Amino acid sequence: MSVCADDLGLQARLRPGKLAVADLASGRRWTYGELDIAVARCAGALAARGVGVGARVAALSKNRAELVMLHLACARLGAIYVPLNWRLAVEEINGLLEDADPALFIFEKEFDSVSFGGVSIGMDALAEEIEKAKPRAPAPIDREKPSLILFTSGTSGRPKGALLSERNLAETAINFSMLGEVTERSVFLCDSPMFHIIGLVTNVRPVLLRGGSLLISDAFIPDRTLERLADPALKATHYFCVPQMASMLRNDPSYDPEKLRGLTAIFTGGAPHPAANIRAWLKDGISIVDGFGMSEAGTVFGMPVDRKIIDRYAGSAGLATPRVQSRIVDADGKDVATGEPGELLLKGDNIAAGYWRREQETKDAFDEDGWFKTGDIARVNEEGFHWLVDRRKDMFISGGENVYPAEIEAVVAEISQVKECAMVGVPHEKWGEAGHLFWAGHENVDLSHDDIRAALNDKVARYKLPKHYSRIAELPRNGAGKVLKNVLRDMARQEKPS
Repeated sequence: MSVCADDLGLQARLRPGKLAVADLASGRRWTYGELDIAVARCAGALAARGVGVGARVAALSKNRAELVMLHLACARLGAIYVPLNWRLAVEEINGLLEDADPALFIFEKEFDSVSFGGVSIGMDALAEEIEKAKPRAPAPIDREKPSLILFTSGTSGRPKGALLSERNLAETAINFSMLGEVTERSVFLCDSPMFHIIGLVTNVRPVLLRGGSLLISDAFIPDRTLERLADPALKATHYFCVPQMASMLRNDPSYDPEKLRGLTAIFTGGAPHPAANIRAWLKDGISIVDGFGMSEAGTVFGMPVDRKIIDRYAGSAGLATPRVQSRIVDADGKDVATGEPGELLLKGDNIAAGYWRREQETKDAFDEDGWFKTGDIARVNEEGFHWLVDRRKDMFISGGENVYPAEIEAVVAEISQVKECAMVGVPHEKWGEAGHLFWAGHENVDLSHDDIRAALNDKVARYKLPKHYSRIAELPRNGAGKVLKNVLRDMARQEKPS
């Protein structure tokens, strides 16, 4: 039986003394040999608590090394790791816990207000258990079974968990390694939250696959991030962020491109990235590499790190590796001509099997031939470079986070004074896009925008809150009674909202 259960196990034998992970907040460091043992101890600690095949282990914590250990340990046990978005409101987190129904809930102390009726333990207490636990011997991993649930949102705004197997996750490791020029000399600085595909998968799996080093940061603080990217002792080569974070880095007073020459690139995704902003980085001699990925598919497209190619196709999400199949189709499911927009369909070993406890939504996500329907509108040129044109549904992205208007509308509709409402995404200088809520009240209603904000504050995460509010007499609708959101977007551009 092989003792190399996963990529970490292999690297622990190839380069046991090489730095694998450094937790910058605590100053702790693990070589590959040490991390392999730590994951084995974590698996032992979880098994001692009754975690077995198919059991869910949920975690609510800001970035720390134990999150990597938990995921890898769950995979070795055949269990399923469920990272939770700590930016959500308590009520939303409770809903995810109820859906995931974990055998064990692990939380950082600042999130102890979250209620959970099952077995739970603090993250610091678990860290102590890991240090004392007996290492669990490696065993073959079933690469087809899910080892991770990443919660995203459905078109109605109801959260749904993408079921990702070790085979799916390995594909992201391979695909990004090819596109992002990852080697054993690569050093990733991660301050993207480890409840997202970028933070937990794209920042972790490629570097462990290739034997590089991972630096874990607990939060994005622009001047501190710049200091770390410039630190010759850390030797960071790869950094992921959303375009809004990239702008904050470049606008920070401490920004000095000369100190960032050691970077292979800064990789961006999760929101539209204007070509002008990309070229501003290029003029500073820094490769700013855009890409496209999804919770359900991991890394899909990526630009080359070559600055001349980036400049030529600025704004493109890049190329797919030969391991990812893609099509762009019209409303009838027929392939469109090169350069024409249509819905992006995907197929490959990177695609999730479906959604946790969402049989119908899983069925709806694939066409009859097994192609995954992304819901994104894209186009491709003759050389294979892709552009994301629009989103098929009304979802918009604010600060790298998906926001579904239906979720906000449902909360506002619960306010008795509100007759009807609708929200659309509009351009925002800081966050890329933000919500503009239009609402109509009943006659003689005394309701302010502040009242609506207060009603939303306790129900939804702050990044989902509308930035603009407009009261109107009634919502524009078509003959079938559907709200005309294109009209609302035009109204938002023409008026000065509060």
